[in-house]
Amino acid sequence: MAKLNSNHKAIIVDKVVKSYVNGKKKTIALDQISFEVAAGSLFGLIGPDGAGKTSLFRILTSLLLPDEGTVMVDGLNVQTEYKTLRQRIGYMPGKFSLYQDLTIQENIEFFASLFGTTFEENYDLIKDLYIQIAPFKDRRAGKLSGGMKQKLALCCALIHRPTILFLDEPTTGVDAVSRKEFWEMLQLLKAEGITIVVSTPYMDEATLCDQVALIQEGKILGIDTPEHIIEGFDKAIYAIKSPNMLQLLKLLEKDPAIEHVYPFGEFHHMVMKQKEVVITIPEDAVMHKIRPNIEDVFIDLMRSHA
Repeated sequence: MAKLNSNHKAIIVDKVVKSYVNGKKKTIALDQISFEVAAGSLFGLIGPDGAGKTSLFRILTSLLLPDEGTVMVDGLNVQTEYKTLRQRIGYMPGKFSLYQDLTIQENIEFFASLFGTTFEENYDLIKDLYIQIAPFKDRRAGKLSGGMKQKLALCCALIHRPTILFLDEPTTGVDAVSRKEFWEMLQLLKAEGITIVVSTPYMDEATLCDQVALIQEGKILGIDTPEHIIEGFDKAIYAIKSPNMLQLLKLLEKDPAIEHVYPFGEFHHMVMKQKEVVITIPEDAVMHKIRPNIEDVFIDLMRSHA
C-alpha cells in the first residue's frame, strides 16, 4: 500500500450536529463538532461513556445521518457517496458483532467475500494478527475470549485492505496484555499507511495517539497532540495522601487556595488557584508537586466547561 501524504486530510468534519428525540425530551449528542484528521495518522477520540463518540463514529462510517454539517472521509461525502466509501473503510464497532456460530476462519473468509477479495490476497496485512488466533481457527467466534474476539474483529475489518480504519472503543472489556498487544498492532498498521481513528474511555491510551480530541457532552474540549495538550496546562498541581484519605479529601475541598481536588489512585490530586501558594495539611500527610497527565487536563477542561 502506498503511504499517503501527511498533509492530505483523510477526514474533515465541519460543524456536525446530531440530536435524538425521546418523547418530548431532546438530547444533543453532537454539538457543532469540527476537526480534521491527517492521512496516515493515528487519531484518538477520548471521552467518557455518553460523550458522543459512538454517534460520531456512526456518522463517519455512513451508518447515521447528521442533522447539520458536512463530513468528508477519504475525499468522499458520507451522505451522498456512501456506497463508494463503504468499500474503502474498515469499521470495528464497540460491541462484538461478528457471526457467533461461524468459526474464526469462516468469519474472515465471509467478510473477504463481501468486499470481493480473498483471505489469501490480503493475508500479508493481517498476518501478525492472524498467527495469534490461527491455532483456534476452527473454534466458533462465540466461544472466544475477549482478547481473541478483539483480534478476530480487527482481522475482519482489515481483510479488504481499507484506507481508513475506525475502531470504536476496541479495548473495552479486554485484559491489560491484550490491550498492549492491540496498540502495538495499531502502530504497525499506521506504518502501512492506514489512517486510524480510535475512540476510548481510557486516558492512558490517549498518549499513544498522534493527535487526540477530548470530547464531553457532544462538544470538543480540546484537540492537539497529547504532549501539547499536557504542556498547555499552566496550573500548579500536587499529589497528596494520608492514612485517612476521605477525611483529607473533605478538608482539602474547603481550602480556598485549591481550585479543585479529586481522588487519583492512591493519591488525591489538587489543582491550585495560583502557582505559588501555601496550604495547611495534616501532619501525617505527604505532598509533592507533579507534572499533570492527560487525565488531569481532561478533568480540568470538563470542570471549566460545566
